[in-house]
Amino acid sequence: MYITELDKAEIRQTIEKQLTAFQKDDFIAAFSLASPAIQKQFGNWASFKQMVKNNYGVVYSPRSVMFRELTLVDNFPAQNLILMDKDGEIVKATYVMQQQQDHTWRVHGCFFVPIEKSPN
Repeated sequence: MYITELDKAEIRQTIEKQLTAFQKDDFIAAFSLASPAIQKQFGNWASFKQMVKNNYGVVYSPRSVMFRELTLVDNFPAQNLILMDKDGEIVKATYVMQQQQDHTWRVHGCFFVPIEKSPN
């Protein structure tokens, strides 16, 4: 799958918009940026909010966010981020993205990948 520079910028903007919506507790906006499959899975923004708050605290309220490389996961573009939570723990998050028929991008999933700590 070929991803243009414009697609890369739009993917980043979509993720940034969702993270901003989480920080503002605007789960209606955050839910609107999820793919149709994710919206169907949760049914409504309130269920989505509960899932995010229970399982994705670092995404809900990160202390810092660093965008990394774009890759592919099951033939979907996936944006890697490094997130720091409020306690200073570092997590790598991979946002799987899906392009819609209108060519907009939506978040199709997010999963965490452990970051190995170097021994001191």
